[in-house]
Amino acid sequence: MEHPNPILLMIIEIVALLIAIIGHEIMHGVGALLFGDRTAKIMGRLSPNPLVHIDPVGSIILPFLLYVTQKLAGVPNPILFGWAKPVPIDIRIVLKNGGYFGAIVVALAGIIYNLLLAFLSTGAVVMLGGDWGDILTLFFINLALVNLVLALVNLIPIPPIDGGRVLVYLLRWARLEQLAFQLEKIEPYGIVILLIFFMIPGLSDWLEWGVWKLFDLFITFWGG
Repeated sequence: MEHPNPILLMIIEIVALLIAIIGHEIMHGVGALLFGDRTAKIMGRLSPNPLVHIDPVGSIILPFLLYVTQKLAGVPNPILFGWAKPVPIDIRIVLKNGGYFGAIVVALAGIIYNLLLAFLSTGAVVMLGGDWGDILTLFFINLALVNLVLALVNLIPIPPIDGGRVLVYLLRWARLEQLAFQLEKIEPYGIVILLIFFMIPGLSDWLEWGVWKLFDLFITFWGG
């Protein structure tokens, strides 16, 4: 089968991204629910309906701009990143019922979802024969890659990214309150720092390397 045209490929990649980021946010709400916080459920934010989760900037504009700019720069496989509307969580309830352990579980829930979905997607790629010219195979390849990108990016220890929240809770758990307080000061600038990181050539090379290493590891596990 011939490779799909660029428009179809872009649609495949954006659909994969939406599945990754929306599921990521829903899992934060599910994690909070495990520790007694029903906020997301009451507000209808555990729904799989994408319309209640899509953020115009993070879910549409940023991924589109990343795709176009990387294609214009000659990047054959653009790395897409984005976000959905954050699921509302009452962290006070989580801390009351689960302590800092519960807060860490909630923060990691989205990353765990992304890694699991990437793992299952590579299994689908192997089952389908690994033909990169097949549209369904391309979808699962992109679903795996975008989930790996989101997982690795969210492990960066900069608030408000999940990895940053995990580090803050770990510091508070260890009673290193001053360090946690200093780290939290970064939160208003965290997303800007991350975007600058992606825009500077060479600084994000580790991300591409890590994504493909994990992708190959998962493929090998499935016998591909």
